[in-house]
Order: sequence, then C-alpha cells, then structure tokens
Amino acid sequence: MFFHPLHSTIAPPQRFTFPFCYEPHPLCLQAAAEVQRYIAAEGSWREEISRGKMFGVLVVGAPGGGLGYLAAYSGQLGGRNDWPFFVPAVFDILQPGGHFKEKEAEISAINARLKELEASGDEAEAQRRLDETRRACEAEEADYKVAMAEAKRQRDALRATGADEAALTRQSQYMKAELRRMKRRHAEAISKAGREATEAGREAAGLRAERRVRSDELQAWIFAQFRMLNAKGQRRDLNDIFRAETGGAPPSGAGECCAPKLLQCAYEYGLRPLCMAEFWWGESPKTELRRHLHYYPACRGKCLPILRHMLQGLDVDPDPLQRDDDGRLEIIYEDRWMAVANKPAGMLSVPGRTERRSVESVLRAQWGGEAEPFMVHRLDMDTSGLLIVAKSEEAHRLLRAQFEGRKVKKRYVALLDTPHLAACEGRICLPLRPDPMDRPRQVVDSVAGREAITYWRAAGQRSGHARVELHPLTGRTHQLRVHCAHPEGLGAPILGDALYGRRADRLYLHAESIELCHPATGRPLSFKAEAEF
Repeated sequence: MFFHPLHSTIAPPQRFTFPFCYEPHPLCLQAAAEVQRYIAAEGSWREEISRGKMFGVLVVGAPGGGLGYLAAYSGQLGGRNDWPFFVPAVFDILQPGGHFKEKEAEISAINARLKELEASGDEAEAQRRLDETRRACEAEEADYKVAMAEAKRQRDALRATGADEAALTRQSQYMKAELRRMKRRHAEAISKAGREATEAGREAAGLRAERRVRSDELQAWIFAQFRMLNAKGQRRDLNDIFRAETGGAPPSGAGECCAPKLLQCAYEYGLRPLCMAEFWWGESPKTELRRHLHYYPACRGKCLPILRHMLQGLDVDPDPLQRDDDGRLEIIYEDRWMAVANKPAGMLSVPGRTERRSVESVLRAQWGGEAEPFMVHRLDMDTSGLLIVAKSEEAHRLLRAQFEGRKVKKRYVALLDTPHLAACEGRICLPLRPDPMDRPRQVVDSVAGREAITYWRAAGQRSGHARVELHPLTGRTHQLRVHCAHPEGLGAPILGDALYGRRADRLYLHAESIELCHPATGRPLSFKAEAEF
C-alpha cells in the first residue's frame, strides 16, 4: 500500500510547500528518513538507483484524521511503474495489451525494417556512387579549365609572332563549346546517379517520415492520458496545460516527476496535501549537480506548468525568492561617466518579471532623468557586491569592451559548505550551458558548453566554513556557483546556494573588488567593498 501512517508530534505547516524553492519541513524529513530506510533495504533495483534517482515524499492529512505520507520516484524504476510502496504513475504506459504497447510495436517494426535496409547497404552504396560521380565530374572540369588556361597562354604567345588569328579564335571557341558539352554530360550523369540514390533510399525515407508521424501522434496520445487534477477537483491534460502555458507541446517525461505523481495520488484518494520534499539518491550525474540525500526543488521545464495547475486550490507558501531585499543600495563611486554600486544580496541587477527592486531601477529613480543607467555586467540576485554602471551609451560601449576583452580583474569571496579543501589554490575549467528543462540551472557540458575559467585561492575559515577567493576569467551565468559545487571543481557548494547545494540565510558569495580603466580618461581604477562574512 502506498499510504503510510506517520506518527509524529510535529505540527503540520500552515501552508503547502512552494515546490520550486523550499526548506524541507520536519514532517517531510521524518517521512523521507523512513523512505530512505526502505530504499536502503530493498535490493531489487539497488544498482539502478546507485547511479542516481530522484525520490519524493508528500505528507498528507487522512480524511478521518491523522497524518500519513506518500512516496514517489521520478520516471520508472526497474522497468516498472507499479511498485506497491510508491504511488502509481498518473498514467502507466507500461501496462501490456494497451494502446501504447500496440503503437509502440508498430514503431518498433518500422525500426526493424530500417535496420534491414541499412544492413543491405543499397542506400549507402547508391549514395557513394553519387558522391563519386560528383567528385569525378568536378575533377574533370577542373583539369579541362587548367588546359584551357594553358591553351590561352599559348595563343597569346602565338599572336605576338603574327600567327593566324582566325585559327586561334576557332580553337578558343571549340574549347569553350567542349566545356559546355562536358558540363551537360556531367549534369546528366549526376542526375542519373541522384535518381538511383533517391530510388534506393525511397523506402527508408518513407519509413522515417512514417515513424516521425506515428511517434508524434503516440506522444500526443500519451500526454492526453495524463489528466492532472488540482485541489479544486479540476482536470486538464498535459497537451492543454502546456499549450496554454508555453504555447508548445509537453517535453518528454512530463508528468512522470515526483511532485505531479504525489499530488495526483493525493487528490485521487481524497488526501489533503500538507508539505512535500524531493531528495536525490546515488551518484551525481556528470553534467548536473546532485548530491546523495540532498533535497532539491521541482524542475521548472517539466513541472512548473503542471504544478501551476495542480496547486490551484491549495494555500501555498509564497516564493521566497520574491521577497524584497532588506538593504539600501550603496554607491561607492560616481562621476559624470560611471558609477559603482555595492549591491545587497537579494536585489536584482536589472528589472525582472516582478516589481522587485533592481540596481537599474533604483539608480534611474535616484538620477531622476539626469542620466540613464546602462548596466555593464550583472550579479545574481542572491550575490552581493560591486557592480559597474555606465551613464551613457558611449561609456557603456567602452566599459563593455574591457569586460569582453578580459581586461577587468574581479575578485569574489565565498564561504563553502565544507570546513576544509583538499588544496590551497588552483584553476577550474568546466564549460557551461543552460539546462533548458530547468532554467536558470547551468550544467557542465564538454561538447556544447561555453568556456568557463576560474582561478581560486583558499583564504582560511569562518564559522567552520572554508573561505575562498575566486577570480573568474570568464563571466558565465552561475559560473562560480557551479565551479565550487561540481566534483571536478572544488567539490563543495557555496554556503546558502539553494540551486546547487543547500539553503541558508543567504548566499555567501560577494563581489569584493574590481579593477578596470576609466572609460573617458583611461586611468586605472580599483574599487573594494569588503564582505560582511
């Protein structure tokens, strides 16, 4: 049975968990501990989950009173969706004899025929002949053009000796006509080889087109079976949800994450959702940053549109990232060309989708139209420290050129979620790209990622946490946060990094100093604002 009684004296929360940024409630921690004991004792899929799996718990109120919890895993486990300890899938595509299995078998038959065609080599051989024909024709034409050039050189030499001009002209005309005839022959040969290649690949091309149509239709049918409930009792399928939220189709795997599974089961069985948490079990993936038994928010790419619907009717905690900053904006330098601000943690660099204050909006209000703020670079909302702001387009262009030319020296300080580091200093080079399914999270990608380089140096300890100086050579989004947290970087997330580590009262990352040249005078400038930690 997937409903598990929870015996506890801990009071339930007043509001439900905001799933995209939260601190696990003590009831969730208690429930998760029971789930973790169960996982550790279960041997059926131990090897599979050791490679990494997301699990979730949902603490619920039973209709007759009392507390319990539901547990879920993301995707499938051991090739199944129906392990009795966990909630069932919203829609189980793995059940035999159903529409999905029937259509999947048809697509598999197409794949098998495509493999047969590929194994025969007919299409590849016809394509090889076409390529060889093109190369041979191009080579023959190139050789003939060289011969034409040599013949012209000889004719020019003969003209200087008084040779028969009419004969020389006839030779030139003949060679030009012969080139035209050659090109016609080549065009016919290439066309013939192209028709043969098309014919050889006709069945495969048709099968690929049919497979694409069948796959798209099956995917749309699957998403139509995921009819997601909310606390008001309203149902919407995934096609409808994503069409309204994103204007597109649902991504692969939508509806199979822990949070939608848990809420769907609670609504279906009349259980009252109280709080929820998700934790990672096993090794960290090579690209993402996931740590064994650490808690993580729901993903945004797949889950945000779904949960916006499913949470309707629940009293949900406000987004803690939308709370306004507490500090004032300190200006440590200003002249007619530029300003240097010391941004507090929690303030945006530029305006976002909410009415939250930003450095840009604060300066625009302060300057009252006498100057326009042009942000030269940015800091994450939760990062504090120095920001350079231009006061004209020309100053902005000159300052940006220094950043793009890597002529600006920046030093950050951070406290890490570890007391010790294995080395004293070093260089981290881990290329980064955005995770399209979970923005703004960044992932390490040696193929598609952009170069990201950070130099670092240990700077002692503060309150049991290693303190480091970070010198980024590049300026990628979340570069310092990922480079600290990744196992191939420092292997320790920055204290308070809810995205790549664990939450604290703030993100302990501060842009402490910056060196650059004045945009008008060219003189060196150096600014410093010491961290509060």
